[in-house]
Amino acid sequence: METGGWKWTLALVMVLVGTYAEALSSRHMDDFIEAVKQVEEGSPGSEPIAVLRALRRAAGLDDAFIRHFLGNADSVRPEMKASLSAYIGEAVPHGVTESSEEEGVVLTPDGTTVALAPVLLGIEAGLHAKVSGRVRTSSLYQLTFAKDLESAAVTERLGPDGCWDSVTSPRVFTLLDSPSLLTAAQVNGGMDGVLLGAEVNAKSRRAAKLSDLLTDYYSRQLGSEGLDGAPTIVSRRRRENFKALLVPQMLERQLVKSVELQRRLKGRPKMDAKKKKQLTRVVKERIKEFVHTYMDCPPIIPRCMWGAEPYRGTPTNLSLPLSFMYIHHTHTPSQPCLTFQQCSADMRSMQRFHQDDRGWDDIGYSFVAGSDGNIYEGRGWLQRGAHTLGHNSIGYGVSFIGDYAATLPSQHAMGLVRDQLASCAVGGGRLVANFTVQGHRQVVNTSCPGDALYNEIRGWAHYGEVKK
Repeated sequence: METGGWKWTLALVMVLVGTYAEALSSRHMDDFIEAVKQVEEGSPGSEPIAVLRALRRAAGLDDAFIRHFLGNADSVRPEMKASLSAYIGEAVPHGVTESSEEEGVVLTPDGTTVALAPVLLGIEAGLHAKVSGRVRTSSLYQLTFAKDLESAAVTERLGPDGCWDSVTSPRVFTLLDSPSLLTAAQVNGGMDGVLLGAEVNAKSRRAAKLSDLLTDYYSRQLGSEGLDGAPTIVSRRRRENFKALLVPQMLERQLVKSVELQRRLKGRPKMDAKKKKQLTRVVKERIKEFVHTYMDCPPIIPRCMWGAEPYRGTPTNLSLPLSFMYIHHTHTPSQPCLTFQQCSADMRSMQRFHQDDRGWDDIGYSFVAGSDGNIYEGRGWLQRGAHTLGHNSIGYGVSFIGDYAATLPSQHAMGLVRDQLASCAVGGGRLVANFTVQGHRQVVNTSCPGDALYNEIRGWAHYGEVKK
């Protein structure tokens, strides 16, 4: 009996150790938050700013540029276990390998990928300013978006996004294209760092634990109202919140200042007037592209992230720009999806139905709107869909997940399609400026004269009747 009990205890310990090691190797925000909790539990009562400095020290985020704003992270407490320190040292520092694997990023519960370093630096800057008064809020931009822009070509784009090897236990994130000035994950992390830094700086009461702050922001569960009933400061609202906060001219100035500061800290001479003018021109172009890509456009989940099967056959490319956007709702699935996981499952279900039951090459829609704050890529911007009989070559098909014959999608979900997706298409040259929004054929058919969604979109800008 004693031998059996000893073996059972040993097996349990091995399982717990294996689970711990699994969590420390995962690149999911929830697992990173658990690591932060362990740091906090190892030094009860530590202030969030002390925890942030310990994380910064373990991650090696302590160069002259960062110390200029936040001070030295050495000789601060709390201390942390060697295993935790090693995990932080691997999980936080950002970089892109020669094989296009992006490091220092995590998958968040909302389905987006975020660079950790700018998030942590932004929060620390907000708390540091609250304590010392030495960091201005505008400097949040330098700490979260600062990048050496001197060698950037005017034509260089922002992005790209990428794909995880697994969404349940993510470890490797591979970019979908060659890296540019700022990857999508760096931009997401920069926006979150600015928003959370401004939030903790503005609060009059003492900051909560860092793990609680991150949990409230990234892991907030949505109720039946979706984002319509969610708090303002949550990760799913990062684009709209950042757009409300952003003054493009301020961001331009701060990015130029960051380059000047980095040169000074490295002992390099000041830029001459010609070079500074050239840099300012490059920054203006980048900010213009930034605003379009991340402010005008909604968050779009790539096919690889929702688990799409490959296209069957050879896709037909669209001849751009198009003139129409056709609005649908799925009917089945009949319920709105409120999480990245459920929306992804619904996308896979629809693709199976369209490919296996209908015999189509792929999911029919160009894009699909969830109630989780995301747009999901179907056939995308470039390939002809199978959504509106007789009209597939002249417009995009966009569907809301859910049955909206009697009720409407959330206001937030409708705004993603009506305001952001349409603006994104026009600004990207994929729709003509005077495009027309139309209800799909099933909605306008006399068998469904009272369709709630169809009646709603008749009031949208650019609305026009379907030509039969």
